[in-house]
Amino acid sequence: MNFVEELKWRGMLHDIMPGTEEQLKKEMTAAYVGIDPTANSLHIGHLVSVMMLKHFQAAGHKPLVLVGGATGMIGDPSGKSQERNLLDETTLRYNQDCLKKQLEKLLDFNSNLPNGAEMVNNYDWMKDYSFLEFIRDIGKHITVNYMMAKDSVKKRIGDESGTGMSFTEFSYQLVQGTDFYHLYKTKNCKLQMGGSDQWGNITTGTELIRRKTGGEAFALTCPLITKADGNKFGKTEEGNVWLDPELTSPYKFFQFWLNVSDEDAEKYIRIFTMLSKEEIAGLIEKHREAPHLRSLQQRLAKELTIMVHSEADYNTAVVASNILFGKSTTEELQNLDEKTFLSVFEGVPMFEIDKSKIESGINVLDLLALETQVFPSKGELRRTIQGGGVSMNKEKIESEEITVGNDRLLNNKYILVQKGKKNYYLIKAK
Repeated sequence: MNFVEELKWRGMLHDIMPGTEEQLKKEMTAAYVGIDPTANSLHIGHLVSVMMLKHFQAAGHKPLVLVGGATGMIGDPSGKSQERNLLDETTLRYNQDCLKKQLEKLLDFNSNLPNGAEMVNNYDWMKDYSFLEFIRDIGKHITVNYMMAKDSVKKRIGDESGTGMSFTEFSYQLVQGTDFYHLYKTKNCKLQMGGSDQWGNITTGTELIRRKTGGEAFALTCPLITKADGNKFGKTEEGNVWLDPELTSPYKFFQFWLNVSDEDAEKYIRIFTMLSKEEIAGLIEKHREAPHLRSLQQRLAKELTIMVHSEADYNTAVVASNILFGKSTTEELQNLDEKTFLSVFEGVPMFEIDKSKIESGINVLDLLALETQVFPSKGELRRTIQGGGVSMNKEKIESEEITVGNDRLLNNKYILVQKGKKNYYLIKAK
C-alpha cells in the first residue's frame, strides 16, 4: 500500500514536504503525531490524526503517538487564543494511561512487531531541560526572523484585539521542534504528521534537525475537517463527542455519525474507516440511488462504533435507535443498560413516584393520572386506552383495570409510557 496515494484518494492530504514519498518507498519509516493530554479521553477531533497513523501502520510503517505533556502546559499559537492550563504530573500520567487504553483499540502496540506503535511523552525529556541549556542547544539554531515568518505567529501578533502573544506561546514551535529532534535521534523518526494548522510548527522541527545534524526529516499534514455547513466538525450542542463511553455513550456516539449530512457522510466514510476505495465507491453509489434510506450513514456509524467501542455496543445502539421508531420489543427494552436507556430518552418528561406504591401494586389510572401527570385526567386516559393509544414498556394497555407492579420496572426503577406514536414519558420509582 502506497501511504501517500492512500491519503490522496481519501481526501486526507493537505501539504507534503518534497522527498517524503520517496523516503516512505525507500524503507520502513517512523512517524509521529502529537496529542494534547489535557483531558482523560480522546474526542472525535483526534480521530483524523489517529486514522493517519492507522493507515501509516497498515502501509508497513511505524507509528509513534507523542503525548504533549510539556507542550500541553504552554499553549499552541496555531489556533487557540487562550493559553492552556498547567497540569500537575499526576493528572498528566493518569490522562496518558487513559489515552493509551483508547489508542490500543485503534493501533497495534505489539512490541514484537517491527512497526508496533509506541507512545512517548515529551514531558519525559523536557522536564529536566534548564532554560540556559534550551537557549544554548536549541534557540541559537533558529532565527527570530524564521519564527516570525510563520502564519500562526503572524496571525496572533497582528491580532487587533490587543491580546498579543506571550513569549511562552512564541517559543512553542521551538519546543515542538525539540520533540521532533529528540525522536529523530532516539527513535530514528523522520516524519511528523498533523493538521494543516501545524505545518509551521512541523517544518520548524525539520529545519532544526537539518541545522543540528545535517540530516533530513519530513512533514505531512491533512486538511482540517469541517462540516458541509461550515461549522466545526465534532462539536455538538453538548460539546465534544468523546471516545470514552462514560463521557459520550456508545449510543450517542452512534447517533452522531448516523445524523451527519449526505455530503459529510461521503467525506467521512473515506476519512474515518479502513474500507477500500472500491467498497466506498459502491456504498456511495447505492446511497445516491436511495438517499432516504441513509445507508451510507448507517454503514459509517457501524464502522466507527465497532472500531472505537465494540460490536456488542453497536448492536445495543441499533436496538436503542429502533425504540424511538417503534420497531423494538419489550424484551429488547428490558435488556438495555440504564445508561443507554437514559441516553435514548434524554429530555423526555420524567415523573417520580414512591417505589413502595409500585411494589404494592397500583391501578394504571391512578398511576398515570393521579400519582403522575402523564394524563391530565382519568377520563382522557380512559378514552385513550379504549382507542388503543397507551403503551407501557412497548406493550399496549388493553384495560383500565390493569394493576402496575414491580414486574413492570425497567432496570428496577423505570416505566416507559407512550401516548400515541411519538409522545414518551418516563416514570421513575424511588
